[in-house]
Amino acid sequence: MAASLGLRGAASRLWYWSGRRRPAASLAAVCSRSMASKTPVGFIGLGNMGNPMAKNLMKHGYPLILYDVFPDACKEFQEAGEQVASSPADVAEKADRIITMLPTSMNSIEVYSGANGILKKVKKGSLLIDSSTIDPSVSKELAKEVEKMGAVFMDAPVSGGVGAARSGNLTFMVGGVEDEFAAAQELLACMGSNVMYCGAVGTGQVAKICNNMLLAISMIGTAEAMNLGIRSGLDPKLLAKILNMSSGRCWSSDTYNPVPGVMDGVPSSNNYQGGFGTTLMAKDLGLAQNSATSTKSPILLGSLAHQIYRMMCAKGYSTKDFSSVFQYLREEETF
Repeated sequence: MAASLGLRGAASRLWYWSGRRRPAASLAAVCSRSMASKTPVGFIGLGNMGNPMAKNLMKHGYPLILYDVFPDACKEFQEAGEQVASSPADVAEKADRIITMLPTSMNSIEVYSGANGILKKVKKGSLLIDSSTIDPSVSKELAKEVEKMGAVFMDAPVSGGVGAARSGNLTFMVGGVEDEFAAAQELLACMGSNVMYCGAVGTGQVAKICNNMLLAISMIGTAEAMNLGIRSGLDPKLLAKILNMSSGRCWSSDTYNPVPGVMDGVPSSNNYQGGFGTTLMAKDLGLAQNSATSTKSPILLGSLAHQIYRMMCAKGYSTKDFSSVFQYLREEETF
């Protein structure tokens, strides 16, 4: 089977979402392969992240077979001439390369193993790439089930947010059989500027969980620093400028600042709409907490960040972008 899978790679949200460094030139070359490799690709999950990811595959000439639990999410693709499937199983029957972008472990389990899931119709030799952020143990279990069907499963969660999804500059963290990495890279490189091989199935999820824990901690720190400076009389734009030319600079301060009016084109300047939801951040921090428990790793700040985002969800911030922690800190006077 390894030979046939390798040949395939060389020749060839359901809900709200969703190694080694390769030279940039090689990533571009992967995306410019001949049309011979551009057989239909299945894509399941057309939410905030999945929608622009699928569009980037279209831009690179890949015909798509799409499914989302919300039919309206498929309309613009259907109007553009893409094929819409009736279920994940229907996608698997029509495509031998499928990407899923789903919000939770349970969603991934349902899409792959449910009554109308991918595994009901998956073809031998198929490549299944899950870009959801889920529990690494779930990725490992799904990989076992997929292997029984003669197919290959890889976890490939992403970092970069909606902006990077739109521009095709996501970072993919890939776990799975290394011999199949090139086949996955062919597709992922059309949606991201960095495609990193991390190791066996589940290691991509571990990398993503660690990244998001650090992101949550840095966002809370940025929000606290900005709130302190503003309450002490500093102009927010001036403070952000100083932070971003000093040692406190981070992605949360210079690219995704949580203070309304400091930056254009970020959720904080749009009433915290769009972006990466607080509920999803709380979920990812819960995954980090589970992994920390199982590996006996101390994550003092990660645990505190988890508590903060859970409190935010309980106080009406669940649908807002996770940078709304600034607003939460501004409004809370009981700390």
